[in-house]
Amino acid sequence: MGKFCLVFCISILVAFGEVINGYQEEEKIGVYELKQGDISLKLTNYGARIISLFLPDKNGKLDDVVLGYDSAQDYKNDTSYFGATVGRVANRIAGAQFTLNGTQYKLVPNEGKNMLHGGPKGFSKVVWKVKKYKPDSRSPHIIFIYHSLDGDQGFPGNLRVAVGYTLIGNKLSITMKAKAKNKATPVNLAQHAYWNLAGQNSGDILSQELQLFASHYTPVDNQLIPTGKIVSVKGTPYDFLKPYTIGSRIKQLANGYDINYAIDDSEKKKKTMMKKVAIVKDKKSGRAFELFSNQPGVQFYTSNSLTQKGKGGFVYKPHAALCLETQGFPDAVNHPNFPSQIVNPGESYNHYMLFKFSVY
Repeated sequence: MGKFCLVFCISILVAFGEVINGYQEEEKIGVYELKQGDISLKLTNYGARIISLFLPDKNGKLDDVVLGYDSAQDYKNDTSYFGATVGRVANRIAGAQFTLNGTQYKLVPNEGKNMLHGGPKGFSKVVWKVKKYKPDSRSPHIIFIYHSLDGDQGFPGNLRVAVGYTLIGNKLSITMKAKAKNKATPVNLAQHAYWNLAGQNSGDILSQELQLFASHYTPVDNQLIPTGKIVSVKGTPYDFLKPYTIGSRIKQLANGYDINYAIDDSEKKKKTMMKKVAIVKDKKSGRAFELFSNQPGVQFYTSNSLTQKGKGGFVYKPHAALCLETQGFPDAVNHPNFPSQIVNPGESYNHYMLFKFSVY
């Protein structure tokens, strides 16, 4: 599996190398579909995001398993990051500031005094250019690109970004690449899909089963900013090393899960190596997926404060979905002991994700 993922991701990055230096033009918001067998994926270039994913259940019934809105235009008012590519730096940066190479950078805060998911106009809030769209190829795929300018939300340097989605049989590959052009800058992209394998309008995910291949997590303060510690999950409700239903221990937490895990073997494997991150199963529908990534962390979030009208007028409530956002550790720019997110001029940031869907 790891070898397959690596070879495929490298082939996609070759294509990225052809497009990442392209000129950023004014783009219109559109919807694009990729199909492979019974799997149908719709995306929009507003935020380079997933807007629907239809999967068959154990009886062949198709359901949309990601939360979202009926129209691509509706995402302009989205505050939940449904299906979005988030960045330049995903998750939180304490005090919306950091120091790099002796220079202090003040960012644009959008969660109290802190920055969340790249600021008020991060990558989820811009229109990306569609550089390649091959819906009829053997492995249907699309590549979105964006040019983030020096000073964008306070971040230093020009950054070229490309995000690709590809269907390969029963797999969804997501590849993110960024290249720093003229200044060192932090980069940490994440895919923010809200998953409910029973169907996006089925209710909560508390009976769904999760296994996380992570022995440690990064505890946070009351603003969800990491303390800088990396601690064992043993003896805590954060322990999903063995499969547990998501609701089995959620009442031990104040609101639900919203925490970064350190994926096992992150330090032993190279940044290009794929690691198994998680397995999610829904007993009623029989749907399941395995998630692989090359990133050191994953944010597990159970949509704790969600109250939002979504597709077909269905009202999403707290715990209506789960997010598994593979990423670098939150606030790494302010914690030298966390894996670095700094990309120097001429260097590339590469982030791979692979979802393997199945029924059981």
